[in-house]
Amino acid sequence: MSPPPAVKLIAFYLPQFHPIPENDLWWGKGFTEWTNVTKASPLFPGHYQPHLPTELGFYDLRVRESRRDQIRLAKEYGIDGFCYHYYWFGGKRLLEKPLDDMLADPESDMPFCLCWANENWTRRWDGAEQEILIKQTYGPDMDRDFIADLIKYLKDPRYIHFDGGPLIIVYAPQHLPDCRETLNRWRQYCADNGIPKIHVACALTHRNWDHEQFGFDSAVEFPPHNMRCHNLAHEMFFFEPFSGYCPDYTELAEMYLARSYGAASSGFRGVLPSWDNTARRNSAATVILNGTPENYEYWLSRAVRKTVEEFPGQERFVFINAWNEWAEGCHLEPDRKYGRRFLEATLRAKEGSALRSWTHRGPPSRPAPQMEMCAKPQKSWLRRTWRKVKRTIRPKRHA
Repeated sequence: MSPPPAVKLIAFYLPQFHPIPENDLWWGKGFTEWTNVTKASPLFPGHYQPHLPTELGFYDLRVRESRRDQIRLAKEYGIDGFCYHYYWFGGKRLLEKPLDDMLADPESDMPFCLCWANENWTRRWDGAEQEILIKQTYGPDMDRDFIADLIKYLKDPRYIHFDGGPLIIVYAPQHLPDCRETLNRWRQYCADNGIPKIHVACALTHRNWDHEQFGFDSAVEFPPHNMRCHNLAHEMFFFEPFSGYCPDYTELAEMYLARSYGAASSGFRGVLPSWDNTARRNSAATVILNGTPENYEYWLSRAVRKTVEEFPGQERFVFINAWNEWAEGCHLEPDRKYGRRFLEATLRAKEGSALRSWTHRGPPSRPAPQMEMCAKPQKSWLRRTWRKVKRTIRPKRHA
């Protein structure tokens, strides 16, 4: 009897590291993801911001060698494939150049699949209905146009398959007006064009935990979506008023690990190395505390073990969010604080030699008393100085 297949690690991949005319118009000439990344600053003592790259640098994904460097590094540390976020809005594609260049480049020998990022593109970065920059549109014709656009990718020999068909992920199934009909049209179109079967998974996002209600074949966990964790911000000291969310990494991980999947439900586990979207949201950010290489290693190792148990003798995937979400503080690529430590943790977890416990938990320590007291004399000195100035400018009247 042959051994069951090893667990494959698939990392989500963001292509927004090159300028496009639309971003020039919406955000300013030359805008890329790096523009936000470099603007971030710490919100509290010990806060790691900004996240800045090291050996891969501030790359431009129009440069073919940059993508090849990413692939070499990812494969060295156990990543088995990239899942590219795919931006398609009623027939208009955005950020497609890196993906199309990869498709045309035989030396880009990394397996891949696609996740349709089917949210409106808004000025708030999170898909909320604020100022809409480009809107998603749906309907029977759009269903056919979309899947027709995917055919060239699905037929590529590097495309990732599951259960006998190319794997397609939909980020927000709730947005599709009639999801089952959409999926039926996709399946029929593929069958008519030489792809007898496709495997369509929905990301578990925006409070959704049930892929079957939408007619999908499976689901993919997408942390940090659907968090129900304590907000520790009230226990922390911030430099400026803070209205965001600071959960603990270990609580989030345990919440996800507590969920049960099996072959019948086909739920793929997801893990994130860290999360901190200060670069996008500033004082309204979500900062997940204690997202260290050690804690990530422990979460990933447990997700791998559970996947082995839940998919006996089957293909096995664990998804990692993400390879390069720099503006969300969520990346495996080497940075100035940790270097390659998240990558090294990935390989150990995959090989079964990872840590066996959490190493950091809870909120960061409050500043020492002398740090909090130092502000008071400064304010008092300013008040005394201002009183002296006022007396000089406007002396007291005498009776």
